[in-house]
Amino acid sequence: MTSVVGHGFQLDTGAPGTLGVNGLLSFDTAAAALQMIQAALAGSAMDRLDLAGVRHSDSAGLACVLAIAADADRRGQALQVVNIPAGMRLLAQVCEVDRLMD
Repeated sequence: MTSVVGHGFQLDTGAPGTLGVNGLLSFDTAAAALQMIQAALAGSAMDRLDLAGVRHSDSAGLACVLAIAADADRRGQALQVVNIPAGMRLLAQVCEVDRLMD
């Protein structure tokens, strides 16, 4: 298992094919998280982004996840975003971008 610690969040590769995100995805952490998640997914066999460990997210966290999904799509990488926190899912619905997360 590999863990990469950012400022307020942590990435975890403990489950096969899965990149886990734990902690905060917010205005304070989203830019660093985006770069670190993209680097972890680039050239890897990971096809799942697991958000079960995200304790707090705001619109910047949502934008981060959407950017990651879009980047994976551009590269032809199938990426399934799973365990989306209820608050992030609700924000996606309010912003009418929830269809982009499925």
